[in-house]
Amino acid sequence: MTGFFPRFVTAALRGGAGKTTLSLGMIAAWKSLGRKVTAFKKGPDFIDSAWLSLAAQRPCRNLDTFLLGPQIVQQSFGQNAETQGVSLIEGNRGLFDGMDSRGTHSTAELAKLLQTPVVLVLDCNKVTRTLAAMVLGCQKLDPEVDIRGVILNQVATSRQERVLRASIEDSCHLPVLGAVPRMDDFPFPERHLGLTPPQEHQWVSRALEEAAKAALKYLDLEEIWKLAQSVPLFRWERGEEREKFKLGSSLRPVIGVVKDSAFQFYYPENLQALVERGAKLIEISAVRERELPELDALYIGGGFPETHAEQLADNLPFRRSLRGAVENGLPVYAECGGLMYLGESLNLGDRNYPMVGALPVTFSMEKRPQGHGYTLLEVERENPFYSPGRVLKGHEFHYSRVLSVKEDRVYFAFRVKRGAGIKDQKDGMGYKNVLATYSHVHALGCEEWAEGLIRRAVERKTAVPAAAV
Repeated sequence: MTGFFPRFVTAALRGGAGKTTLSLGMIAAWKSLGRKVTAFKKGPDFIDSAWLSLAAQRPCRNLDTFLLGPQIVQQSFGQNAETQGVSLIEGNRGLFDGMDSRGTHSTAELAKLLQTPVVLVLDCNKVTRTLAAMVLGCQKLDPEVDIRGVILNQVATSRQERVLRASIEDSCHLPVLGAVPRMDDFPFPERHLGLTPPQEHQWVSRALEEAAKAALKYLDLEEIWKLAQSVPLFRWERGEEREKFKLGSSLRPVIGVVKDSAFQFYYPENLQALVERGAKLIEISAVRERELPELDALYIGGGFPETHAEQLADNLPFRRSLRGAVENGLPVYAECGGLMYLGESLNLGDRNYPMVGALPVTFSMEKRPQGHGYTLLEVERENPFYSPGRVLKGHEFHYSRVLSVKEDRVYFAFRVKRGAGIKDQKDGMGYKNVLATYSHVHALGCEEWAEGLIRRAVERKTAVPAAAV
């Protein structure tokens, strides 16, 4: 298939160079001018995607060649890219940083896969002509990567800007598409490896407005827009249509999704996959609501329960309601923050906060990541959602670790082939119809995830007499 989708990739020489903030600024600025923009995020990141979704006022899709594979990434882009405006694809880490020395699954490889030009965001702190050497190195390392221009960020003085512009234009023969000065009061707080989730940020609208103002003032938005228009037709293969497990209207199960400021890490395709297969989704707040509604299954995604530990702990009626539902056999799938919430307690420094208590495990928060990166999980034993023998591709990122677990009361469904997992290279903690894991999976790369959750929900719906539902 083919289509004309104006597009470009924002990339950098390293993480933390400001490409997310400037990507948000460009999107918000173009939206303020009445232009259409669709955002994509390279890699498995949830937080940047949430900000990009807010700026573009439509869902941001993650494009991850490890989780999805190249063909599905191309299909996802082709099905969701902007035809009347521009698609902005924000890279991650450094341009060539991937899983190995060849840069496998890097932003550079994604740019080539999507036949898309690259704009480099350069952190200009304490550097002048050496920055041109670094850009030239990127051009020489892989000439197939179509680097079209650069944006100077964190520029200290007008003199530094003049030297940087001349060095890059003369040595690299690339246009400088903007120069952004240091702005210490820029309203984008950070946590861990990136921005704070917008659900926790009280000044979301103001932050986006400030980013748009900076983009309008310091970036050559018209030249960047023209660059995005000067792309070839995008070509991709439709791929084989696998018959999806779908339900009749009479069997439509109700699946709850715990979604609030504590739990907000969900790929749009995961929720979409459940709806496409016949489920009705209900959003639930573990912070505000006092009781779990009537459900056929529950999905608890990741987030930052540690920032809401007191609120979650204080909501005793909801915790009791959820624990009772688990004991009564409710199918529950939980990822990362959801796993922590289902445990007995969460330790933060010298304070201990009770959680749901459905799983006999306690957690503590550490100062350094306890698991960070892609995962490979082999399904070793029977569980509610996956077939034994299946190898799952996922992603984990958590600062929490297990303090204690009563292994005689639970089982572990997964053997960790890559990653940290929960304990001793094991993951996928199971109890009754609960399966909880540190890994996030993407529905487009793991169709069995949605089908497993739907099947269990239908079993629950048809097994319970109508009067008792």
